Amino acid sequence: MSDKNFTRKNWSSWHHLLHKEILSKKTLIPKGSNILISVSGGQDSMTLLTLIDDIKKLHNWSISVWHGDHQWHDKSSIYALELKSYCEEKNISFYLDKANKENILTEEKAREWRYQKLCERGKTLLNKKQPKKNIYLLTGHTSSDNAETFILNLSRGSNFAGLSNIESKRLLENQIFLIRPILILNREDTKQFCHKMQIPVWEDPTNSDLKLKRNLVRKKIIPNLEVIYPGCSERINNFSQKMSNYNNERNDLSEFAYLYCKDVKGINRNLLNSMCIEARCTILNRFLREIYKKQYSSKNLEKLATSIYEKNQGQVNLQEFLKIVWNKNYIDIKKI
Repeated sequence: MSDKNFTRKNWSSWHHLLHKEILSKKTLIPKGSNILISVSGGQDSMTLLTLIDDIKKLHNWSISVWHGDHQWHDKSSIYALELKSYCEEKNISFYLDKANKENILTEEKAREWRYQKLCERGKTLLNKKQPKKNIYLLTGHTSSDNAETFILNLSRGSNFAGLSNIESKRLLENQIFLIRPILILNREDTKQFCHKMQIPVWEDPTNSDLKLKRNLVRKKIIPNLEVIYPGCSERINNFSQKMSNYNNERNDLSEFAYLYCKDVKGINRNLLNSMCIEARCTILNRFLREIYKKQYSSKNLEKLATSIYEKNQGQVNLQEFLKIVWNKNYIDIKKI
C-alpha cells in the first residue's frame, strides 16, 4: 500500500491499525470476502462499520449491515429507520429483524436471539453462484468488552476456557464465520473515533440500565477498579490473553497425554491412574467426547475418575444406551 493512501483526509491512526491487523492475519477476513456487519448503532458498532466501509476497496470486500431491534425502548424503531437511511446514503445493503421483547427479557436470551438472526441472515447471503465462498459476520466487540466478560465469567465461577479472551474468529456453522476485528481497540478509542470522524451514534438508553449485569460492570465496577488500580482493564485483558494461551497449551498437552494412554483396547488404566485427579478427568472427558455427544459434568467426571482409581472393575451407565466399563487393565465404552 502506498504512503499517499495513509494521508487521505478520512484516513486515521485507527484505520491504519485495523488495516495492519487485516494484513498481518490474512485468514481473518480474506480478500474478496462477503461481509455482514452487526450494527446496533452504538459507538463500537458504528466505528466498526465506518472502518470496514472505508477500507473495503483495499480488500475487495462486499459489505452489508444487519440491525436487530430488541424493542426494549420507545425509540428503537425510530433508531432502526434512521440507521437504515444512513446505510442507504452510503449504498450499503441494510437488513432488519425485530424481536418479540417478551421472548428476550434477559441479556442471555437477547444475545441468543441476535446471533440466531444474524446467522440466519448470513445464510441467505451465501452466494449460490460461488458455493465455496464463505460469509463473515462481524461484531463490534472491543477489548473493553473482553475485560467485562472476564469479570462476569470469573464471578460466575467459569473454568479456564471461560476466562480466556474473546476469540477474534470462530466458525459458527458451515461457511459462516464470526469475526471480531476491533478487539485491538477499546471503548475510549471508539468514542474518540466517532467524535473525530463525526460519525452519528444511536445510543440505546437501556445501556444505562444498571439492572443489566454487564451495564453494572461497565458503569460501576470497572470504573471503581480503575480508581483503585489505574490501568487494571488493560492488565485484565493481558491476563485473559495469557489464559487463552494457557488453555491452548493445556489442550495440546492433554491430547498428547490422551494418545499416550489410549490404544485399541481403550484407555490404559494403570497409565491413567499414575496421573493426578485433574489430568485423569481431562483424559476421561476427551475419551467420552469421541462417542458420547452430551457434556459430562465436572462433578460426574471427578466421581468417575475416583471410582476407576479405587476399584479394579466397574461400570457406569451413560445416556444414549452407552456405558463406560473398566477392569484391572483397561477402560472402554460399550453399548448397553
